[in-house]
Amino acid sequence: MDPNDFPRFIYLVLLLMVVGGYALVESRKNLGKVMHQAAIWTLIFLGAIAIAGLWPTIRHAVRPTQAVVTDGGIEVPVSEDGHFYVTARVNDADVRFVVDTGASTIVLNARDAERAGFDPATLNFLGTAMTANGTVPTAPVRIARFDLEGMVVENVGASVNGGEMDTSLLGMSYLSRFEMTVSRDRLLLRR
Repeated sequence: MDPNDFPRFIYLVLLLMVVGGYALVESRKNLGKVMHQAAIWTLIFLGAIAIAGLWPTIRHAVRPTQAVVTDGGIEVPVSEDGHFYVTARVNDADVRFVVDTGASTIVLNARDAERAGFDPATLNFLGTAMTANGTVPTAPVRIARFDLEGMVVENVGASVNGGEMDTSLLGMSYLSRFEMTVSRDRLLLRR
């Protein structure tokens, strides 16, 4: 807690007491009506807070965020955080990827690698990669089958990240097989 937060809190409580006290004194004749209106405004305020808190979930449910196959290829809408996410079938597991043109290869985090049939405990972490979190160990693997919306690639090279990583990366070892068009709100992959 910031040391300046407590005096601000005290100031706001005192201000609320003064304004609230004045409102009560001025409306003591119609106290029931004032309390009724205060309850309505409290519910409106709480409803606005709830909607603001749930807005990302509501927006996600209304607007599609998964890749869609079109005549032109695979169309990926931009996510709220400005990234493009896709879900691909890696061997026999569905894995969520962030499209990363800065990654030279497909990079699986340890959790996704294990779900795709690679045991991180038995992999040889011989390589390294420079990431935003510093240097991390990597282990080369071969994905037997990589399926993104019906665009199947077999025996594709990838690596498993030995560091902390939330989402697996869809890098250039897969993306270079496509013509990519990026606009403000979508990514189009065409063969």
